[in-house]
Amino acid sequence: MFTKQQLMHIPDGFLSLILSLILWIVAIIVIFFAVRHYAKGSEKQKLPLMGVLAAAIFAGQMLNFTVVGGTSGHLLGAALATLLVGPWEAVLVMTSVVSVQALIFQDGGILALGANIVNMAVIGVAVSYAVYKLLDNLIKSSKWGIGVKGFMAGWFSIFIASLAAALELAVSGTSPANVAIPAMGGIHALIGIGEGLITAAALLFIATTKKEILSQTDKGKAVDKSVLIGGVIIALILAVLSPLASSHPDGLEKVAENLGFLSLGRGPLYNIIPDYMFPGIHNESLATIVAGVIGVLLIASVALFTYKGKKNSTQKK
Repeated sequence: MFTKQQLMHIPDGFLSLILSLILWIVAIIVIFFAVRHYAKGSEKQKLPLMGVLAAAIFAGQMLNFTVVGGTSGHLLGAALATLLVGPWEAVLVMTSVVSVQALIFQDGGILALGANIVNMAVIGVAVSYAVYKLLDNLIKSSKWGIGVKGFMAGWFSIFIASLAAALELAVSGTSPANVAIPAMGGIHALIGIGEGLITAAALLFIATTKKEILSQTDKGKAVDKSVLIGGVIIALILAVLSPLASSHPDGLEKVAENLGFLSLGRGPLYNIIPDYMFPGIHNESLATIVAGVIGVLLIASVALFTYKGKKNSTQKK
């Protein structure tokens, strides 16, 4: 039995076993190259920002917004991550978010985790980067130009990732391509508007208040501590606001319901904090807030301790 939160990402049962394994292999290969790129370059200074960004994206994804026709959407964050820390680093950011969601919060299946990583951390990031770079040659690098490029990168990241998910459903025999692709594309074309606006607003805010972030991350420079603290505070605020999320089904769930394959989804193999509801707390709003705060602190802490560990080992050498 599924709830809205579990179908934010593809659950087990929607995709065939063979396709799921193939997408796992693709995900592992891309993650390997992303880690190698990170380890070789000057990107180690980006790790604290990557952790804070991952925490904020995690919290932001909990805040579903209403679209139309009883459907909701949520932030993907691939474009924002790509434009702030770079494509390879964004792959790691998005992978950490999607993995924590699946492993701790039972959001998306374990077998389908490879597909969710490919769709959101690989395709979403690659499309964002390609669109932004293409528009970078056509639009001047003004403050508003950054907003326009951010909007388009965000919109395309959602739209193309949704088409990829629809194609995966078709290849798996879950729903015919001529049905799944228009259904997923139509809903996510609207959800992409929200993604684009959020991405553009975030970039404009950064360009206005902390423009150096955009240039510092490109050069691998350390980000000011105030930015990191502010990022964590924003992530915690988003987690506290998570009970205000739309109660309408997410785009994938709505399509699954309309096309009649919702029942194919399998429940999780285990439960830790399922549906972003912390066990033992009877007040649903409070249970959601506690779960969100735990997720934010977990992701941010792992990045912080990893960075400190690398920094200490470097100093000893």
